[in-house]
Amino acid sequence: MNPKDFFAEKANDYDNEQSRTQNVSTIAQTILREVSFSKEMSVMDFGSGTGLLLSEIAPYIGEITAVDISSSMNAVLKSKIAELKCSVQIVQMDLTKETLDRKFDVIISSMTIHHIEDTLALFKKFHSLLKDNGIIAIADLDTEDGSFHTEDTGVFHFGFDRENFVEMVKNAGFQNIKIQNASTIVKPTKDYSVFLITAQK
Repeated sequence: MNPKDFFAEKANDYDNEQSRTQNVSTIAQTILREVSFSKEMSVMDFGSGTGLLLSEIAPYIGEITAVDISSSMNAVLKSKIAELKCSVQIVQMDLTKETLDRKFDVIISSMTIHHIEDTLALFKKFHSLLKDNGIIAIADLDTEDGSFHTEDTGVFHFGFDRENFVEMVKNAGFQNIKIQNASTIVKPTKDYSVFLITAQK
């Protein structure tokens, strides 16, 4: 049985929400300040969705592997590939259950980790998928009251406490860990802060 595609109804309009595109753009700028990308690098975008994040990183790298479980989101990304400034490979898989037989220089991700039940196991998987000295740059929500998601999109965490998150990343084997403000998502009800964590294998 195929896992439920929580984004099937939303995929085609996903990029139309300004607060979302603005948030990812701000996250991308924070990542670009923290990570020295090059055309020789191989990057994985975990939870790549419609490609909002990787579109901003693409001009600075050689190739990117977009990993997402949602076929509808992957279809939207596929329609954009011709415009992207690097080689893109789309892999539809559940990385928590399967793995890739290759290694990356950098793993990036935006607003996906709160959809993952066992975050420590995922970060251990990230560690195993990185080359020596490889880097993660992962953005997600600070702890929130559950009001961020107004519908069921498979959410396991109402954001994360930064200290606990840093400890978890450390426990997964990473070092040189840095956590900082990455963005603020402004919604009609309230504002939600987003952090970026970077760390090295």
